[in-house]
Amino acid sequence: MSKAAMKLYYCETLNPRKACAAARFLKADVEFIRIDLASGEQRTTEFLALNPNGKVPVLQDDAGTLWEANAIMCRLSDSVASDFWPHDHRQIDVLRWLSWDASHFTRHAAALWFEYLIKPLFGGEPDVAVIEDAKTSFRLHARVLDDHLASNSVAVGKTLTVADFALAAALPYATSAEIPLSDFRHIQAWYERLEQLDAWRNPFPA
Repeated sequence: MSKAAMKLYYCETLNPRKACAAARFLKADVEFIRIDLASGEQRTTEFLALNPNGKVPVLQDDAGTLWEANAIMCRLSDSVASDFWPHDHRQIDVLRWLSWDASHFTRHAAALWFEYLIKPLFGGEPDVAVIEDAKTSFRLHARVLDDHLASNSVAVGKTLTVADFALAAALPYATSAEIPLSDFRHIQAWYERLEQLDAWRNPFPA
């Protein structure tokens, strides 16, 4: 009897984007289920039973449910026996970049994404002070990543890992969210290579 496909609950926002991209990149057996945030589907009793935080993405499989995009990427990698989530000496370094990214790099890029692209959808005005602080902080931390990528083609080791997808989460919106990438040519070169992947360019179901 064949194993049932995993279910990946998503919407078209930053964290689901990297989980969906990982599923496609890994060719994992996943059923994509879109959650309509505008209608409040994430706050229903049924969805809160999957994730009490009321957020996407969520992965559901025979082992139960898993929330948080980085953890989902790792589970998807294990499901197809890939080293996208490595189980050797690289794993600690991947964890370092995942932690750093959440605290610094994508944190500030996501703030710009929210101010420029999400707030206006709900009638809000971008907060100039928040934008300036996010740009200053992003530049500070982007220098760290740019220096690292000056001598490394990917975040860890020689092949793509979950760290690369995590670090790149907000970068598809660099232009529209005014994320200041222009001073960081090594990040730009690394991201241009990532954009060559169809799974990254088109992560969501048509």
